[in-house]
Amino acid sequence: MGPLLRHRLPLLLAFTLGVLAGCDSESDVLFEVTVPPETPADAVLRLQGADPGLGGSSGQGLELVSQGGRVFSLKTRLPKDEALTYRVWMSAPAEQVALDASGQPVPGQTVTLTKKSQTVGVSVERWGPPSGITQPQTVFVVEVPEDTPQDSTLYLPGNQPELGNWDPGAVALYKAVDGRHALSLSFAPGRKLEFKLTRGTWETVERDAQNNDINNRTLTTGTGFERVSITVEGWAKPRPPIPPVLTGDIRYLEVTPSNATLKPRKVIVWLPPDYKDTPTRRYPVLYMHDGQNLMDASTGFNGEWGVDETAQQLVTEGQVEPLIIVGIYNTVDRIAEYTQVPAAPQHAEDYPDAGRADLYGQFLVEELKPLIDSTYRTRPEGQYTGLAGSSLGGLVSMYLGMKHPGTFTRLGVISPSVWWANQNIITQVNALPGKLPLRIWEDIGTDEGDSSQDTTETVEDAQALRDALVAKGWGVDTDLKYTVVEGGQHNEAAWADRFDHILRFLYPQPPLVP
Repeated sequence: MGPLLRHRLPLLLAFTLGVLAGCDSESDVLFEVTVPPETPADAVLRLQGADPGLGGSSGQGLELVSQGGRVFSLKTRLPKDEALTYRVWMSAPAEQVALDASGQPVPGQTVTLTKKSQTVGVSVERWGPPSGITQPQTVFVVEVPEDTPQDSTLYLPGNQPELGNWDPGAVALYKAVDGRHALSLSFAPGRKLEFKLTRGTWETVERDAQNNDINNRTLTTGTGFERVSITVEGWAKPRPPIPPVLTGDIRYLEVTPSNATLKPRKVIVWLPPDYKDTPTRRYPVLYMHDGQNLMDASTGFNGEWGVDETAQQLVTEGQVEPLIIVGIYNTVDRIAEYTQVPAAPQHAEDYPDAGRADLYGQFLVEELKPLIDSTYRTRPEGQYTGLAGSSLGGLVSMYLGMKHPGTFTRLGVISPSVWWANQNIITQVNALPGKLPLRIWEDIGTDEGDSSQDTTETVEDAQALRDALVAKGWGVDTDLKYTVVEGGQHNEAAWADRFDHILRFLYPQPPLVP
């Protein structure tokens, strides 16, 4: 061994021992962060702490790498046996921090490493602004079928302004991790949502795996944070056009109201079987709202009532008085036209145009009815004229019957939205000076709510309306027929199932004695 090597040995030994000592004092760490399913697919996530191995206190931290699915990871080297504080945050597409379930920012987390190689698992409950989230939050997370085009944008149309009031291409979701799509919205607690998924149009609406239409999805919003997981089974594929299946003598009219704030609309008219053969006979008339859903499945929102088939059969068999049925198509202003007063204060921003039933009623009384009376052989007197509808259509039928008792005297108040404006319709019944000359059918299904609580409230609301009418002098099973339909739902199929009973009560055979 030469003198130079002998002199260097102590130095090499000291360096090696120092390196080994350094290795013993540090840990190779793998951080694995599991993110919520609504995390954007293009999210940039960072891990930040005061230690240089975490980017230092003055920097943005170290960027995590997506491992697919909901896992992001980062490898770094950190000192052992020290309490290290760090946080996980999102720097893009918008600055977000980790929040707990209540919406408060998660404080820095602490870890003490004890091994040479160690994995640290971290889970993020939800994301939000650095100030946190105090209002209710509903997060929709949607899983789509494999044949969904990669460049698709999903939309969430529904019955609330936040859902675009059923505009199929208004409220877009963003692409989230793990191939999902997501959207975060804030609703007032207790809001009853109905909605579906589309890819921008009703021609690309979701369907089941067999390409059949599905019912509206429903949800009653809560008071805090809720994540709604949705699986789309399939998207609408081209089907042979549904030919209109119309029974009887069907006519159509195009009507433009004189008031420019009311939109033009179609009117469908069903004439009784003997209309052509008895040219001197005149007929009572039943006016019905949501006309496109009554007789023609090709125009129905969610099927049809089968009004034409039911009326044809009952009139032919002599079970109801021959009558004319007029279906008034709704417009995009349906909620506004079918509500008698503005929304309750807590919902006023959601329905800014509500409470225009008086204008709609004026159009029916002063324009549509005279047009029908002059076009067809009607019995125009009030005692022969009825008005019927479901949901908000049931509400507006009850209201306009009270508002125009000389024009409409037979009312079909079907699954009425008694809840509107804190049960204002009951307030209006209570304010009547006395009983009006109205024959009223009122019904409700036991399965019309979005939850067991909603269902109970819906039935209780309908019963409260019945009780208010009875208190004013209507007699149950005489001029007021109140029916609770066991298992009845809030849709066209359910209303079709009981339309025959409605007709028998409102237009019995033999005819009512004036």
